Order: sequence, then C-alpha cells, then structure tokens
Amino acid sequence: MIFGDVPVAEAQGLILAHSVRLPGGAFKKGRVLSAEDIQVLLTAKIETVSGARLEPDDVGEDEAAEAVARAVAGPGLTLGDAFTGRCNIFAEGHGLAVIDDERVDRLNLLDEAMTLGTVAPHALIEAGQMVATVKVIPFAASRAVVDRCIEIAAEGGPMLRLAPLGTRTVGLIQTRLPGTRESVLDSTTGAVATRLAQLDGALAAEVRCAHSRDEVAEAVGQLHGKGCDIILIAGASAIVDRRDVVPAAVVEAGGAIDHFGMPVDPGNLLLLARLGEARVLGLPGCARSLKLNGFDWVLQRIFAGVDITASDIMRMGAGGLLMEIPSRPLPRNRASPRSADRKDEAVAPAAPPRIAAVVLAAGQSRRMGALNKLLIEVDGEPMVRRVAAAALASKAVPVAVVTGHEAEHVRAALDGLDVTFAHNPDYAEGMSSSLHCGIEALDPALDGALVCLGDMPRTSAELIDRLIAGFNPLEGRAIGVPTYRGKRGNPVLWAARFFGEMRNLSGDVGARHLIGDHADAVYEIESPDHSVTIDVDTPEALDALGRAAAR
Repeated sequence: MIFGDVPVAEAQGLILAHSVRLPGGAFKKGRVLSAEDIQVLLTAKIETVSGARLEPDDVGEDEAAEAVARAVAGPGLTLGDAFTGRCNIFAEGHGLAVIDDERVDRLNLLDEAMTLGTVAPHALIEAGQMVATVKVIPFAASRAVVDRCIEIAAEGGPMLRLAPLGTRTVGLIQTRLPGTRESVLDSTTGAVATRLAQLDGALAAEVRCAHSRDEVAEAVGQLHGKGCDIILIAGASAIVDRRDVVPAAVVEAGGAIDHFGMPVDPGNLLLLARLGEARVLGLPGCARSLKLNGFDWVLQRIFAGVDITASDIMRMGAGGLLMEIPSRPLPRNRASPRSADRKDEAVAPAAPPRIAAVVLAAGQSRRMGALNKLLIEVDGEPMVRRVAAAALASKAVPVAVVTGHEAEHVRAALDGLDVTFAHNPDYAEGMSSSLHCGIEALDPALDGALVCLGDMPRTSAELIDRLIAGFNPLEGRAIGVPTYRGKRGNPVLWAARFFGEMRNLSGDVGARHLIGDHADAVYEIESPDHSVTIDVDTPEALDALGRAAAR
C-alpha cells in the first residue's frame, strides 16, 4: 500500500486518511475521491490531501475483514456488514462462546494489520450479542496475510463457535440441620430457579432431607431415577473435604468424584461429580446468592454441552477473582429485580443498535397543486405506502408515521401495515414540528432514529440496513447520510444524543443544518443509484420519476 501526501489534482481514486473540512460539510476519512470530489477540493483551494492507494497484492480493508471473519466464525455465529475495515460477528442464539484462544493469539501475532478481538472464552451470550470483531488497522492488508489468517482458522475444528444451551432435567437436593429455617431453603430454591431460567432451563424436582450421608444418598438415587441429568446439592453445611457428607453420599449412591475445589472466589468449595451420565454438583454456599460465582461457570458449560473436567476447573484461576470485578455478569434482562443501589448490578450485553424509523407524512403538498403527493400512486401503490413498506422491510423497529394534512387519507393508504401513528396538529408550521412529534413518539431507550421522507418513493430497505450497519457512535459514526456521486440525500440516521437538538428546531426546515454542525459525527453510505436524491415535490418531479421508471 502506498501512503502519503498527494497533490489534489493527482488524487483521484485516493483513499482519504483524514477528514477534510469543506464549506458546508466535510469529506470523511476513508472516502475514495472521485473526479467530482477533486473539483470540489480544488474549488475550496485545498492543494494536497493525505491518503493511500492500494497495490496489486493488497486486499481492501472491508474485503479483508469480511474474508477473515467468515473464516473464523463457526456454527451459531453470523456476520454483520463490513464497514471501515471492521466486520463484527454476532450470536444467532443463546449459548456459550467457545473460542480457541491459542489460534486467536496466533492470528493476532501474525501481522499488525490484522486483529481479532473476542469475548472471554465460555462467556454466556445472548442472541444478537457481538461475540467477536475483526478489524483491519490500515486501509488494506496484504493478500499473504489474509490467506494465512484463513489457513489458521481452518486448522482443526471451528475457531469460534456458539454452543447452544440444551434441554436439561435438573433436580435439587437441600439438606437440613437442627435449626435450619425453611425460609432459607425457599430462598435457595428461588436463586437456583432464577439461574436455570437464565439458561432457558427449569427445576424439575426438589428433595429436602437431613444433612446425613444416608439420606443424601437416597435423595441422589431418587432424582437419578426420575431422569435428572443434572443433580444439584446445597448442603446445610459447606463441603470441606472429599470425604465430607455430600461427596460421601454421592459415592454411596454409586457416583464418582471428579474434582473438589476450584480457584474461583466466590465458589471455592464446589464439588464436581458424576453418576452414570448425570452430572452432580455440590454447591458452594455462595450459590444461594445470585451474585456471579464459580458455580455459574461450571453450570453454564454443562448446559451448553461443553465438557468440563478437573483440569478445566483447575485452569480457571486467571480471572477467577470475582469479588473485586464485575467479570462476566449475569444478563440484565434475565436476572431477578435488584435495588438501584446494589453495586453488583448486572451489565447488559452488547447488542445490535436499536434503531427506529420515523416517516414524515404530514405536509400540505402545496407545490404539487390540488393533489396530496403522498397519496399519488407510484408503481401501483401510494407513494407514502412505498416508503413505509421499505422501512418495515428493514432492520428498523418500530416504524412511526407522522400524520397531519389529510391524516385520515394517509392512514387509509397505510392500512394493514404494522406502523404506529403520531399525529401532528401543528403540521402547518412546517417540517420541524413533524420532527418534534416523531421524536416524542419514540421509546427514549432507543439508540437512534432514521428520518424518512414520505415523498421519496424509491427509498429502499437495503439502503436503510446499510445505514444501520454503519452506525457506531463510539467510533464516531453517529449521523448516517446516503450519497450519490458526492451529493447527499435521504433518509438520514440520527443517534439519540441529537434528539434534544432536533426538538429545538423551528420552521419549515429539517435537521440538515445539524449535519454541518456535527460534521465529525457524519458517515456516508454511497447509494448505487440516485434514489436517495429524488423527492417528488412538483408535477414536473413526478413526470421525471415516471420517465426514469420507464427507462
């Protein structure tokens, strides 16, 4: 790859290394300069730009990232769209991330151009959560590096995979000593049931008995006879030795002890045993709480069908001190309610952004004459219905339609579509009032919103999805704008942090000037055609749309 400063007159095809500010906007880092871009830069009296040109043995950053991500992603994982040299890998379901960390290290040690980051091995993953990300650091990687990464990924089994949670029949034994309160046992049952629910499981049976070897052995045999393939034993007194009551009872019932103790705190006093094909776990006292402990790590592997051995447990020491760090917390949406001041509050897993679509359909259509342009049929459908249908076919959820002028007719044109409506009684004040209305109708927990114009019937679901795929405010991509040959268009995706400024707009203007105010937050998505710049405001525009369709 050739990198450096280039005279603007010679820069066509150059990949910009840094954003270039221009009157009324900016060319973002990573933009491939076109002939039209060169003229804009020359007009702005910019003499040189810094960037890169690819050589014959280079693989562009997006192509390289996607190729490596596709090679490392195994069963249960899916790829996002490659963007700015990054390709994210997501979980298709709920399960455990199984990662060959030795091969991950080998890939990352290969060349500084290529990086692979993953969640912690055996982390519990929610459907849609990001599991790994491939990032190409420069604008390209050499073909040799990409090919070697793919070779490493192909060695042995999958380099990364999602082990789905299986169906398990779980039984619980709780023991009593004189003075043991039933409320304590009830609380333990609740904690165990909550843990199992987090793993898509449930408690099938429970036995309560005296804390004696014979009674515990009988209870183990009873649950084994009922078909339990996981038997949990919560003793009234902690296990302190392999020959203590609980392990001795497992042996008496015909089982075998695999391992006692683990280098994870809390969770040190865990017993791992088996009875035939069933796994038997003697629980540490901390299992009575929902706070993450070593028992969770073992139970999660068993549910996911990932083998757990004495050696596996003895290797859990690095990262096993859980009392000081919120490592691998329980998912927020699966944990039981907690008070707001609890310091061990779970942290929500990473997930794809939650983006809504707002379709502006409140205007008076004055330039069209007597007709309401939104109701004019394009390819056999009302114009506004085509826009709403495109939003519904995309990954934007929910889709809200702002009505105003002839609201009843607009609603009728959208009959049968799964959209919500927000009526703007002040539609005569202009587009800003409709923006206010649309933003107010959205869930404040959303990450962003895509503003679609009801008079742009060529809006496509594919383009909307590309805007959403590129959205990442943490990486500076918070305002998504489609372009065609350097000209910006619609729809525009806005991060939620701009909603406050959008509420302060006034008059018959949209939020376009905010794009200039926040140029560093803008990312551009090139459209394959000029649909992003076509809005139908006048009879002449409608005629031009028809002629273009005929061509």
